[in-house]
Amino acid sequence: METLTDAQQELYDWLVGYIREYQHSPSIRQMMKAMGLKSPAPVQSRLEHLRTKGYIDWNEGKARTIRLTQASSPGVPILGAIAAGGLVETFVETEVEHLDFSNMLLNPRFFALRVRGQSMIEALIDDGDVVIMQPISDPKALKNGTIVAARVEGQTTLKYFHRKGSRVVLQPGNPDAEAYPPIEVPAKDIDVQGILVGVWREKL
Repeated sequence: METLTDAQQELYDWLVGYIREYQHSPSIRQMMKAMGLKSPAPVQSRLEHLRTKGYIDWNEGKARTIRLTQASSPGVPILGAIAAGGLVETFVETEVEHLDFSNMLLNPRFFALRVRGQSMIEALIDDGDVVIMQPISDPKALKNGTIVAARVEGQTTLKYFHRKGSRVVLQPGNPDAEAYPPIEVPAKDIDVQGILVGVWREKL
């Protein structure tokens, strides 16, 4: 599916949240207010782009009722497992399971990963937990100490992010340094896929 511009993504994210909460589409005036716009023209242009790119649709000749074409599966997609230890095979974006957060307003771009290992127990993230991640557009803006899902040499891990000049240290949150050593690599060799926004622990 074709990617969205920042302005289109902003409107789409807001539409998803609104429709999930109220179960109907908003008016153009409501969209103008939410986007901070004084004219309907930019909203209508963004809607046309969203329709052209396949994110939404509506019935012509009627009061506009926007349908989210990509919202058939509610909740946050669990895209695979992530290591809280060493490195594991990177996740494949196949949405086989969803966490249902229908009563919460979550960004539709969030994704989830199931934790394997105990390298982040000091951050209260244990083996079997599900971490909710937010994709990032600019890794250079990351603050040191942020918990990230990072890909290194084709494999992924969950760690604290620390930039040191031209290198990055992925630091575990476990006092057993021998079992869980930090991973240090050149910054150019790391792909930060998302930052932690929440942890889901299923009831025992």
